[in-house]
Amino acid sequence: MTNKIAFQGAFGAYSHEACLEARPNMDPMPCKNFEDVVEAVTSGQADLAMLPVENTTYGRVADIHSMLPKSGLHIIDEAFVRVRIALMARPGVSLDGVNNVRAHMVLIPQAKSYLKSHNITSEAAVDSAGAAAELVEMSAEEAAGQGVLASAVAAQFYGLDVLANGIEDSDKNTTRFLVMSRQADLTRRGDHGMMTSFIFEVRNIPAALYKAMGGFATNGVNMVKLESYMVNGSFTATQFYAEVEGHPEDPAVQRALEELGYFTTRLEILGVFPRDPKRD
Repeated sequence: MTNKIAFQGAFGAYSHEACLEARPNMDPMPCKNFEDVVEAVTSGQADLAMLPVENTTYGRVADIHSMLPKSGLHIIDEAFVRVRIALMARPGVSLDGVNNVRAHMVLIPQAKSYLKSHNITSEAAVDSAGAAAELVEMSAEEAAGQGVLASAVAAQFYGLDVLANGIEDSDKNTTRFLVMSRQADLTRRGDHGMMTSFIFEVRNIPAALYKAMGGFATNGVNMVKLESYMVNGSFTATQFYAEVEGHPEDPAVQRALEELGYFTTRLEILGVFPRDPKRD
């Protein structure tokens, strides 16, 4: 056991914040990209992976759903992180002294109203936490008038001052993460219920998807997610990612999955994990 949890991005990223909230007793391990996160766990460098899958504002994270089945990892938890944007600068700089901020291009529009009201311009960076790290390394001349938009965790990690927090336009912007492990765990039962995540491909017969979904309706199983994506660049081979409430050993879920099997060429459970109350 390494007691490490791998995430994509630099220290101070929102994925880092997710690690601190969901696994406060583990050591976060930054990785360059999602593939490196998976490799860190499969190779034994880390015990768990923290991967973002969807955001309430921008939808699902590209390529994650197609990556999950190939990873060889199992979903053991979900975590929800509110995207709170902090404006930070080097110690001694006041809010009036900031006239330009750097951040990831996705983050800047989320604080558009605040920046406009304070006459602050913006500049896109590769990632927000990285921009915070770069601000620390700038010379005094380069850092003059510069700020960064990022998680308050980044300010704490890099020794920057938070001049304003919670400046995002939407107070509901939330990212959902999945915690993944090399081993599946079917023994747990959550206080707020369980979730089962799986992928499947339907057989090439008329109304296959309609028939495949019928078992969940007749057995009273609530399906909370159903997304499709192409397999190997084919327009005809469609794979579906689904999540239902319940555990595979629950009689109703068991019957629904058995019926689904009749109409699919592939069915693979990716994870069984406690339902996070933050879903509500």
